[in-house]
Amino acid sequence: MKEVLRSTDPTILAFATALLRGEGIDCFEMDVNMSVLEGGIGIFARRLLVHPDDLAEAQVVMRDNDLPVSDRG
Repeated sequence: MKEVLRSTDPTILAFATALLRGEGIDCFEMDVNMSVLEGGIGIFARRLLVHPDDLAEAQVVMRDNDLPVSDRG
């Protein structure tokens, strides 16, 4: 799995997930439990991961919708 987005904003993560799934790209949100443990104060970022074969297409979708693209992919 490759990281396509890292954010503390749950609305950005939800929007990105919807966009990727709408394009037929499976994605998985990591670190959800860690952000729950912090108490919702937003210090631990969540990561959105995609299959390595889908990374380039996912990055295009993200950029086309003015969403930040992780450079850690």
